[in-house]
Amino acid sequence: MSAPDLTTADTTASSGYRPIRDQLADAVCEAVAAVAADQGFDLVVDPGSVHLERPASREHGDWSTNIALVSAKRASTNPRALAASIVEALELGLPDHVMAIELAGPGFINFRLDDGWLHDALAAVLTEGEAGYARPDIGHGERVQVEFVSANPTGPIHVGNGWWGSYGDALARVLDRSGHVVSREYYVNDTGGQIRTLGMSLLARLKGEEVPEGGYQGQYVTDLAAEYDGPDDDVTAAGRWAADHILERIKATLTSVGIVFDEWYSQASIEESGAVDETIALLAEKGLVFEEDGATWFRATELGDVRDRVLRKANGDATYLAGDLAYHRNKFLVRGFDRVIDVFGADHHGQVASLMAGVEALGVEPGRLEVKLGQMVSLVDGDETVKMGKRAGNAIDLDTVIADIGPDATRILSLMSTLDQAATFDLAQVRAQSVENPVFYVQMASARIGGVGRKAAERSVARAPLPEVDLSLLTHPRELEVLRCLEELPEVVADAAVDRSPSKVTTWVRHLASCFHGFYHDCPILADDVDPAVAQARLWLVEASRIGLAIGLGLLGVSAPEAM
Repeated sequence: MSAPDLTTADTTASSGYRPIRDQLADAVCEAVAAVAADQGFDLVVDPGSVHLERPASREHGDWSTNIALVSAKRASTNPRALAASIVEALELGLPDHVMAIELAGPGFINFRLDDGWLHDALAAVLTEGEAGYARPDIGHGERVQVEFVSANPTGPIHVGNGWWGSYGDALARVLDRSGHVVSREYYVNDTGGQIRTLGMSLLARLKGEEVPEGGYQGQYVTDLAAEYDGPDDDVTAAGRWAADHILERIKATLTSVGIVFDEWYSQASIEESGAVDETIALLAEKGLVFEEDGATWFRATELGDVRDRVLRKANGDATYLAGDLAYHRNKFLVRGFDRVIDVFGADHHGQVASLMAGVEALGVEPGRLEVKLGQMVSLVDGDETVKMGKRAGNAIDLDTVIADIGPDATRILSLMSTLDQAATFDLAQVRAQSVENPVFYVQMASARIGGVGRKAAERSVARAPLPEVDLSLLTHPRELEVLRCLEELPEVVADAAVDRSPSKVTTWVRHLASCFHGFYHDCPILADDVDPAVAQARLWLVEASRIGLAIGLGLLGVSAPEAM
């Protein structure tokens, strides 16, 4: 079960609006069929296989297709000659809004459109609104679980293990908007050696002793020890108690940036249910388990891993891999998710191959499990680097950063770059209220939209009903740039879903903000010398911009303020 193909996705809005891209694809298919019939070769293409893109330079038109380049071999002809024939067929009945079709280079076909296609897109934005616009049906109801953060509850969530929480949450929002049924899950590692170490650290502080080597040193351990009233000789009980309290703090921190999970799944519940033993037994039945040096091993090399892996140590303890395989067996074979997306830090890279091999060995088709690895992110504050470690007790808590720059800035910053890209962000720049601050720049666009509404209300200017407004009056280059950006949003959401890349939405939101600021500066709306009909069209363009920003920022988990 591979990731959906965007080229065959349904991006048609529920109002019946069909993007110009789809209309052009249909026209190209009909033209290819006509050329094939006329010249006697066997060539059939469907709309999903027609690649259409916006040329990088507007001088090459509004849309371009390489259909002749990719089809010429099957037609046993020259790409440019095929393109010329397709252009001739298209010109026999130009599609709506197409003013000219041009042959370019070795066989590209460029389309020049009138502005009406953008006005149609604007009407779709306004008709569909926040609830309906930009909802491409990529998922078709596929049940997807996104597991992310899953930091050990052995200390407050810090920048290092919490930064990619925004990615997981935004990805879930994008998938939900694009037709998937999404469940957000946090896997609580509430058992094993780290919990005993936490308990050992707490009891040492309780007794006024130094934390043993390898223990947790943070002030939070001392604070927890002051509250603890359980047995002072049971490190597991003390560790579980501390982990429960720390987990509540983690939940509060994540909630403060809009991250809420549908499920907090306990690792201890997996181990205590006997699921680990059952999973090892299932692998043994498949001949994929062997004993050596007192330990139980998984024959991972038979499924592509670089070496075999231990499932149960000689002392009887199950390994992390054994627990993870039992957990994923529960995800796929018990709870029945169609797809699982795990978001791990880069330090988990070595676990991926064995996890993939084990899940496949359990009978789950390859491709249904996706593992996304977040690369190292560095935060700087002037000349100071924000620390990432935990055990030494000197890490910067995520809630400290949130309190400093705010939840919206935290989310946008963490969604500026792709998951697989190492990045550095300067907190000092984010505090500055300037155009260099991406958070300020985007939210200022939202605030300006709110300001237009307040100014219209002060002047008793109301938007006329949409059917009574002539949207074709929007012809200024700044207006058209806003329209082009808004028209792209369904495609951006679809791309973000297919590529598992919500940063594409961040890029789009920043572009829309830039387009709106340009429009706001160059196209007066309520000035006395503005034609009332133009003012009405511009008021509706402002409303469409509000809808677009609300959708985009909502997918990022960021607020769209009406004033700043």
